[in-house]
Amino acid sequence: MPAPLIYFSTVSLDDYREDADGRFDWSTPDDEVHAFINELFAPVHLHLYGRRNHDVMMFWDETDPDALEGPSREWGRYWQTVDKVIYSTTLTEVPMRRARLRSRFDADEVRRWKAESDAPIAIGGGALASEAARAGVLDELHLVVTPTLLGGGTPYLDHGIRLDLELLDEHRFAGGSLYLRYAVRHPS
Repeated sequence: MPAPLIYFSTVSLDDYREDADGRFDWSTPDDEVHAFINELFAPVHLHLYGRRNHDVMMFWDETDPDALEGPSREWGRYWQTVDKVIYSTTLTEVPMRRARLRSRFDADEVRRWKAESDAPIAIGGGALASEAARAGVLDELHLVVTPTLLGGGTPYLDHGIRLDLELLDEHRFAGGSLYLRYAVRHPS
């Protein structure tokens, strides 16, 4: 059975991953949530990201994990050891360690990686995950829903995407956030 392609994001209660100004500082996880995310990603050895997520995740590539504390230190160490594929039409090289560059999303290439992998593959960013959903290669959705209403912004996935889902797991955090894990029901 192929490895699942999972999309994770923190979202507001009204389904936005960024506010109307493109900010996501409201979604910074506390230590409990961050430790949970670390455990969630521990088996993942390959991350797929678009340009914006690449820029955000460069922090983890450039920062010495030993300068961080708690779950951030653990994530920093993890991040620097996993493989990444960055999709961008504007970058000509990727300074991020263990990263390869692709100019476009190729669903057949992702299907091949899934078939060859014994570990889940993560995809980050709503636009890229939306491409994967439209191509039928997205297998799971993982969300941390925060107790925040933004009233507008960038949605978790592009509008117009329909997926039938099955709830696989849920977890409540002391700070009021909720983790939800869904399987995408692919047509037979």
